[in-house]
Order: sequence, then C-alpha cells, then structure tokens
Amino acid sequence: MDIFKIILMAATPIIEQKGAIPYALYLGYSNAEAFLITLVGAVLPSVFILLFLPQVFAFMREKKILVGFVDWYEKRALDKGSNIVKYELLGLLLFVAIPLPMTGVWTGSAVAGIIGLDFKRAFPTVIAGASICGILVLLVTNGILMLPFF
Repeated sequence: MDIFKIILMAATPIIEQKGAIPYALYLGYSNAEAFLITLVGAVLPSVFILLFLPQVFAFMREKKILVGFVDWYEKRALDKGSNIVKYELLGLLLFVAIPLPMTGVWTGSAVAGIIGLDFKRAFPTVIAGASICGILVLLVTNGILMLPFF
C-alpha cells in the first residue's frame, strides 16, 4: 500500500519526486526502488497534461468556464517556462530536471502542451528530465551532493 502513497505523492504538483524520494527512502525502500516508483508517479500526469490540457482549456474558454483561471494559469506557466518556449525540448529537459520549487513535470508538461510541442518528442523529454531530477534528489538525499537550494 505504501507504493501507491509514494506514487500519489510523486504525481502531486509541487511535491513530485522532490518530496516522494525522501519519503520512500524513509519507508525503507532502496535507492533504485525509490527512483523507479517515483519516476512512474511523476510522469503519469504528464501523459494527460500533454495530450489534453490544450483541449480542456479551449473547451473551458468556449463554454466560458473559469476563463480567468485558464488565462491566469497559461500566463503563469508560460512565464515560469520561458526557457521551454525559447529552447523547446532542451528547455523542457532542463526545466523538468532541475529540482526547484515551481519547476518539474507538471509545469513543464503544461507549457509544452500550451505551446504545442509534439507529444512523441515532449513525453520522452519529460521522462529524461524526471530521471535526471530523481538522480539529483537521490544524490542530495544520500548526502553525496550538496546543492545551495536544498
């Protein structure tokens, strides 16, 4: 049952792998198990965000449902992910990989979806970025790497 908690935590915006990996290690999972379980949880939302967020936002605008929220979220995501807009896949990779607050799979996937990056190219990039993020979080959590923002 703990695996589902870890996956859910990793799939939660803001927390993602940055919080789920230390929790998995605390529960006694190995580094490899924590990495793989949280990677699955982290990238699951990306599929839906990349494929459906633009259509959901278009539907909400058409039906005049929470248009202010949609406009605010798009602006905020594009502001946060300006390097994704500028550098596309490389920007997406780095944005997802760097384990800082307000970066990661959710916002990176949202920006990629909003600017229309191709799913077949964006999704593997998100997986690669989340993998890098997971490795960095494991290195920091195990005391092997010290980063100024942790």
